[in-house]
Amino acid sequence: MKRFLAMLFFIPFACHAQVSITGKLVNATDKSDVADASVFLSNATIGNKSAGDGSFILRGVRPGQYELVVTVVGYETYRRDVLVASDNISLPAIGLTPKVTSLAEVNITPDPEWERNYDVFKEEFLGTSAMALRCTILNPETIDLEWDKNALQLTGSSSGFVEIDNKALGYHIKYLLSRFIKDSKISLVYYEGSALFEEMKGTAREKERWKKNRRLAYEGSSMQFLRAAIGNNITGYGFEVLRLIRKPNPDAKGFNDKYIQTLVNAPLTPADFTVRTDKKGLFALKFTDCLYIMYTKKREDDRYNSTYRLLHMPNYLTTIASFTGPYALFDTNGVILNPSAITFEGNWGKSRVAEMLPVDYTPKEK
Repeated sequence: MKRFLAMLFFIPFACHAQVSITGKLVNATDKSDVADASVFLSNATIGNKSAGDGSFILRGVRPGQYELVVTVVGYETYRRDVLVASDNISLPAIGLTPKVTSLAEVNITPDPEWERNYDVFKEEFLGTSAMALRCTILNPETIDLEWDKNALQLTGSSSGFVEIDNKALGYHIKYLLSRFIKDSKISLVYYEGSALFEEMKGTAREKERWKKNRRLAYEGSSMQFLRAAIGNNITGYGFEVLRLIRKPNPDAKGFNDKYIQTLVNAPLTPADFTVRTDKKGLFALKFTDCLYIMYTKKREDDRYNSTYRLLHMPNYLTTIASFTGPYALFDTNGVILNPSAITFEGNWGKSRVAEMLPVDYTPKEK
């Protein structure tokens, strides 16, 4: 990797030329056409169905790195990364692997703990914000949950798309949940999957409200921050970043004194924590300590945020980013591609599916 020192003279979320992605789906075994498969770009608004001859086309794709997902009954889910630049993309034939199923007698018994587990899952998956209260999971029966009382861990996945109506942002979301974990021992919540966003139909008044709410969800988000970091303009968008040095506290008695923390009150620049990779359109966050990220255009409700009080900082929206891997990769859309490499506490840590925006969301400048 090369050190990211030079200023980049572009705004990554400005208007770009839009391109098309075309391809064809075939059975990997007998090469027959696969029709009526869902083909979409993960966490975006771009999706379509394959035609009778297995062909598909995705139109209006903004430049950036995407995960192309193909799912259809009877076949394994297919995923591949696609880097979109300025030219249309024609993919070679995609071979889908048929699922191998064996018939066996299954005794179906109701899970007496499912309702309780589902309530915990829904709160962690959608969140508890005002926007989360406007979200509805339409088909909870697709969600498989299991509680391990010894490990104090709730895990889950979905057998198909989890369909969600987000009436706060005006999106119908189809979320293919690969993995969900709530580990109560270490206070960890982690989930991953692929989502397709569809615009909901609404009145002119509803659409205006959705537009404002989307802007509210975007401002101060990790997506806005990463895009601003690429453009070397984090201060222009209201962000300030400081170094937070953490050491385990041997005398800790609770969560609030888990670490001995030192905040270095000297603002960092994107060159201090952002590096370019040898792959076009791909960047990385890399830092030896934690990043203390403040969004200075909004303030936190001080009844719930103790972080700024412990560090004697103003009660701006704050996030602490700590690294569990050598670096966290992200693309020009402002999306982290290996989320297990970084953890967020504070503002971004509380953000859930209710505040999630499609990766191709582009706000209009005020």
